[in-house]
Amino acid sequence: MSKQEKLSIIEKIKTESKGLRGSIIESLQDELTGAIREEDQAVIKFHGMYQQDDRDRREERAEKKLDRLYSFMIRLRLTGGFLKPEQWVATHDIAGEHSTGVIKITSRQTVQLHGLIKSHIKPTIQAFNAAKLNSIATCGDINRNVLCSSHPGESPIHEQIFAYADKISELLLPKTRAYYEIWLDEEKLIDKKEEEDPLYQDRYLPRKFKIAIAIPPNNDVDVYANDLGLIAVIEDNKLIGFNIAIGGGLATTHGNPETYARLATVIGFSDSEEKIMSAIYEILTIQRDYGNRSDRKLSRLKYTVDKLGVPWFKAELERRIGFKLGKERDVKMTQRVDHFGWKKNMAGKWFYTILVENGRILDTVDLPLKTALLEVAKTGKANFRFTCSQNLILSDIAADDKKLIHEILDRFGIINYTETSSAIRKNSMACVALPTCPLALAEAQRYFPDLITKLEPILLKHGLEEDGIVMRMTGCPNGCARPYVAEIGFVGTATGKYNLHLGGDRQGERLNKIYRESLDESQILHTLDKLFHIYSKEKMVDETFGDFAVRKEWVEYD
Repeated sequence: MSKQEKLSIIEKIKTESKGLRGSIIESLQDELTGAIREEDQAVIKFHGMYQQDDRDRREERAEKKLDRLYSFMIRLRLTGGFLKPEQWVATHDIAGEHSTGVIKITSRQTVQLHGLIKSHIKPTIQAFNAAKLNSIATCGDINRNVLCSSHPGESPIHEQIFAYADKISELLLPKTRAYYEIWLDEEKLIDKKEEEDPLYQDRYLPRKFKIAIAIPPNNDVDVYANDLGLIAVIEDNKLIGFNIAIGGGLATTHGNPETYARLATVIGFSDSEEKIMSAIYEILTIQRDYGNRSDRKLSRLKYTVDKLGVPWFKAELERRIGFKLGKERDVKMTQRVDHFGWKKNMAGKWFYTILVENGRILDTVDLPLKTALLEVAKTGKANFRFTCSQNLILSDIAADDKKLIHEILDRFGIINYTETSSAIRKNSMACVALPTCPLALAEAQRYFPDLITKLEPILLKHGLEEDGIVMRMTGCPNGCARPYVAEIGFVGTATGKYNLHLGGDRQGERLNKIYRESLDESQILHTLDKLFHIYSKEKMVDETFGDFAVRKEWVEYD
């Protein structure tokens, strides 16, 4: 076990939380504030929630000497991003009754609701439970939602590979019954031995842990941006096993050179489910035992891997699992895309991928998306799958039912919107940012659509309107929308200001670099106008913008 000079305050909160119970019940009973106790704000994350407040109204309320307008965000555990139609109806109704009404698809294939007031948390969780949904361990220092390539058309054995996401999620769930006691009124355990947790113990992980499963050649999950990545190795339509990659992570801190984005390193191959699950489990135990518990900014697995070295980490993993990993198998990523529109898989089922800009499902005057999806769900003819680019796939539609689903989508303008949206808009993504995220320094999801609207005529002017440049924006350097693996990344530094990153590739296998710092909108548009002009005139056949930026040395690589 690693020795730390001084544990962070969060470590003390976790170990003294009575199995993630804390004083949450007492906090909920306090009617004098919409907030919960400070220590419980850390504990409640393990139950799938963050305390937030409306930052648009902070100043106004402060002037009136009022408490901040506190609310909560709740996030579901949806391994691989799958919902049945009746579960979508339930989610729609819960969002309308208990939250702002907006259903937000996240960059990790799940949905979250914002704006829950404290008294509505328990009814919300109970309503989700009735729909066989939960928010267990979707936040906090624990394994998060497990990603998997979303579209069943990726491979004839997609279902077999997809099943691993659920198996991994179940393997890495915490043993505590706190969630069930607090929110679902389960009787308290008399014998605490029933919830002893050999994986997480009483201290859990040093920080959050993210896992993704990719099906080459499409890296739609950004597999190398995760703490642990599994890359499926398929031969003759048979799953041979997985390459295992460790140490990916994108969060950084402005002005702190000790923090950095890192892509995962492939350390070997495993060819049986038993071995793969064992390796996954023990990778977490190594992080549990050796991860940094003093400085949370340096606590992700990437820092553990770099501190101890990849050879040491692999040797320690093999010692714990009791076998040697095989040699990495050759795989090739050629794209990182969502398959918009109608597609059919090998089993004859139909799928329609809808563009959901920045993952926000709501009704607007021009696009009643939320109403359309409810009508689709009520037919019971389509499942719902979320992509890691915050889009939605209506899936598993029988050939006889395709016409019905198409009619609904067409009637509400969804097909026209998806199919006429620009390539740049389809390849964009933004985090939540303001007004709810406490870490945001600048806008993201509320502003990015407008910026893209201003960029579209510039791209058209240079003949690049069909060029699917990967472009992403976050309101802070934590990278929830994965801007550091975009061809063009915007990272917020202050109100209306963004660092401009260039040089990522289309496959998600290369980090970008800072090109210019703290640009405002006019500077962004002027800078990209010049760069797009050069790119349009000098790019080679099939050369992408990110590759061109590297070849032109707009950003430097070692």
